[in-house]
Amino acid sequence: MASSPMQFTRAQKAFTMAGALLGLLLAALDQTIVATAGPAIQQDLDIPPALYPWLTTSYLVASTMMVPVWGKLSDLMGRRAVLVMGICIFLVGSFLCGVSQTTLALVLFRAVQGVGSAALFTAALAVVADLYPPRERGKYQGLFGAVFGLSSVVGPLVGGFITDQLSWHWVFFINVPVGAVALTLIFLRMPALKPPGVQGGRLDWLGAGALALAVVPLLLALSLGRGADTNEPGGYPWGSPPILAMFAVAAVGTVLFAWRELRAPEPLLDPSLFRLRTFSAANLAVFLVGAVFLASVVFLPLFMVNVVGLSATRAGLTITPLTLGVMAGNVLSGQLVARVGHYKALLLGSLALLLAGFAVMAFTLTPDSGPVEVTVKMVMVGLGLGPSIPLYTVAVQNAVPPERIGVATSASTFFRQLGMTVGVALLGTVFAGTLGGELSTRTESAIAGAPADVKATVSQAAPPEQPFPADAVKQRLHEGYALQRRHVEGRRGPTADRARVDADEQRALATVDKVQRARKESFTQATRAIYRCAILVALAALLATLAMPEQPLRRTREPATHKP
Repeated sequence: MASSPMQFTRAQKAFTMAGALLGLLLAALDQTIVATAGPAIQQDLDIPPALYPWLTTSYLVASTMMVPVWGKLSDLMGRRAVLVMGICIFLVGSFLCGVSQTTLALVLFRAVQGVGSAALFTAALAVVADLYPPRERGKYQGLFGAVFGLSSVVGPLVGGFITDQLSWHWVFFINVPVGAVALTLIFLRMPALKPPGVQGGRLDWLGAGALALAVVPLLLALSLGRGADTNEPGGYPWGSPPILAMFAVAAVGTVLFAWRELRAPEPLLDPSLFRLRTFSAANLAVFLVGAVFLASVVFLPLFMVNVVGLSATRAGLTITPLTLGVMAGNVLSGQLVARVGHYKALLLGSLALLLAGFAVMAFTLTPDSGPVEVTVKMVMVGLGLGPSIPLYTVAVQNAVPPERIGVATSASTFFRQLGMTVGVALLGTVFAGTLGGELSTRTESAIAGAPADVKATVSQAAPPEQPFPADAVKQRLHEGYALQRRHVEGRRGPTADRARVDADEQRALATVDKVQRARKESFTQATRAIYRCAILVALAALLATLAMPEQPLRRTREPATHKP
């Protein structure tokens, strides 16, 4: 049975949506702003490379673990109560992060932020189902999707400006006034938004504990796992005892969580919902799309830096067209659903466009690709990704009873975040493995036959994962051969000796060009491997969506069952 929105005044809707959007903007912006300020934070607090990823990992783990908990609480207590608690926890975490003076304190308070952000994501997306009938939800869900896209564009710019002009502490302090405005809007006019039919009830604490036992070790293992040949600090090989132990604990926690949910009077994640084909198929598709969502973005700047030759800052900005494509896909798909009343055809069309975008990236990227060419291709990927954020949420909310809206929305958010973590981890392994193999083979071929001193100079120029400084290497070699020429000329050696030195220098410089080309070809192959894997995952999402029954979206409101 689809949920029915209650009757609210226009002012209540406006203030509620503004408060929810601001709350969501807080959480979405924080992720991108902090990522930009990360190097300054690392330098100021002298954070070891092994601990640096924990600035993000602690936030991600806490947020993902708490999403189902907040979803259930929003059904029991109402969206307003959860939004207020989430914003307050997030602001407390932000302030404590801003005053942190040690790495441990900052990591712990980032986890506090993550706990609050989970409430913002869950309650904000559920609010739309309370305010609007199913036919209209898509266009408003699209606004929330656009907030995510906007944060990806604005966040790095704001984070860089604040860090440069003030300090990294203000990256966290800036959340406080924004959160205060959101709380003001919520307290002024936002109704309680407690779903009808929910009488009493309590949180399943045992289920929450089992969920933590399942999710925390799993996310830690996925975040810290590395390929055996990867030298990235702060991780462990996939087959190492710590990673295997975390996977084992996660498996035990998953079994305990499933056992508890089947017996709990008020389960955190109602197992009966998975009997609804729309709910189960949509969440499977959400997980799969989430797996390629981040992966399609995370590794592309490496291609732009190492192949196209852009700076790190400009490489980050080249993701903007993809983000704008996501925003456009969000908003346009929501508007179309409101007009036509059907979401499945739009989802299938967007996934087909996404498959085409991934195929273009996988088979047409070359070492000679330029920024304009890559930008056009990224727009196609963004337009394909965009509709998945609002439309799967609309499908899930439309398939469940009103008293399960919070749980259903949190389930979609949970599976999307879990999919993102799994996708980045697994596709990151594919990227690192492909890159390592290609670099080894192609570099050995490029330096074959070169003198030992040239091989040493080229090999020591830069780590494999960093851009190859071809001009600097050539300058170093040129200086070495200039010394040889001066030595030959000083002892008035024969012209043949000088010619030999000149020929050796030309061969050495040609070797540098070959190595640079080998590096570009290796990064190109690794990037193409990511998108080839993404094609398979997106195809699986398309099949899951095909299996998803479509329930009609009502245009009219049903009578309110209780006063707001």
